[in-house]
Amino acid sequence: MEQKTGKTPVKSNASDSGNNNGLKAIIGVLGILFIGAAIWGYTLFSEKKQVEATLTEEKQMVIQELDDMVAKYDIAINDNNIVNKDLEDARTRISTLIDSVKTMKADVASLRWYRRELSKLKKERDQLFAENDSLRVMTNVLTAEVDSTRTRLQEQTQYNDSLLVQNSELAMVVEKGASLKAARLTANGIKVRNSGKTRVMERASGVDKIKVCFTVPENTIAQAGDRELYVQVIDPKNNTLGENAQVSFENDLTLNYSLISKFYYDNKNLDVCEFVSGGEEFAKGRYVVNVFDGSKLLTTSSFSLK
Repeated sequence: MEQKTGKTPVKSNASDSGNNNGLKAIIGVLGILFIGAAIWGYTLFSEKKQVEATLTEEKQMVIQELDDMVAKYDIAINDNNIVNKDLEDARTRISTLIDSVKTMKADVASLRWYRRELSKLKKERDQLFAENDSLRVMTNVLTAEVDSTRTRLQEQTQYNDSLLVQNSELAMVVEKGASLKAARLTANGIKVRNSGKTRVMERASGVDKIKVCFTVPENTIAQAGDRELYVQVIDPKNNTLGENAQVSFENDLTLNYSLISKFYYDNKNLDVCEFVSGGEEFAKGRYVVNVFDGSKLLTTSSFSLK
């Protein structure tokens, strides 16, 4: 009985030792698996962080490119004198796309789609800018043509104004030149004899009439035909001799005249003489004689009677 009892413990120790070794092996394998899993998990985490950083950086690059495009559109719109609706619409679409990119979750598929949209927008931008440049060139050409036309119009206006002034001056010259003149005005007291002959008198008591003579000079641009001038003789007492009639003109001008000298003028030198009566007798003193064409004084002279 004691021998059996002694053999049984020996067998139990061998079995326990085998079990312990198996357990250790299993623990070792599990440890290795755990370490491998930890390393693999860390690697995946690191790669995920790297991918996220790359995607975030790519997202910021897309936003930056879109911001640059908006800035270029702003410059193009501000430089354009003519409102270009296509440029403004494109800028609005890009601004909307920027807001969308900022709020999106960065992933490969989304960024790939935004990259395609960015490429399309770049092509559209290049086309719009080319059209805008062409439009700017056309606008500059038209502006230059308008400025040139405005300059020519101003020059033409100045020229027309100059012609108008010249024509007005010429018209005044012609009008002035076409009016009659009177020269070599002389006046004397005379006595008329029974034979019709006249004699110049210096004494007032012997004078019957005042003889007034003047010359109408040659004038090729004056109107030929029947003409008339007003002769005015004023005695020393400031009385108008002769008819002493009155005629009115524009601007309330009036003229008291002694007689109207009527004659036919054919543009050649014409000597005219008129006789003005003085009533019963002539006063002593200085007499003034004037010749008018309308209200315009042509010539004046004077003489005295003793």
